[in-house]
Amino acid sequence: MALTLAETAAAAQARQDVCAEVKTLLVERLTLDVDPAVIGDDQPLFGRGLELDSIDTLELAMAVEEKYGVMITDDDTDSLLSLNRLVDHVQANR
Repeated sequence: MALTLAETAAAAQARQDVCAEVKTLLVERLTLDVDPAVIGDDQPLFGRGLELDSIDTLELAMAVEEKYGVMITDDDTDSLLSLNRLVDHVQANR
């Protein structure tokens, strides 16, 4: 079943809203010294990206579970590679 233009636009807006929420959640929960608006959607969370560490990973997983009711398990570690993957994981498991 194909989506209408309005449904596609609504889905895109909902995803964009979740991206903005997750960026704010990252900054606030991990006390990052960065404006959420400058975090790119494809921004890596580790390494050359936001340079998160293993403690940040645990804190982020707890924050996502509290806010969205979505767990990030050891099997879901790929969802932490970038902001987009994390948002995809949240949306798929809500």
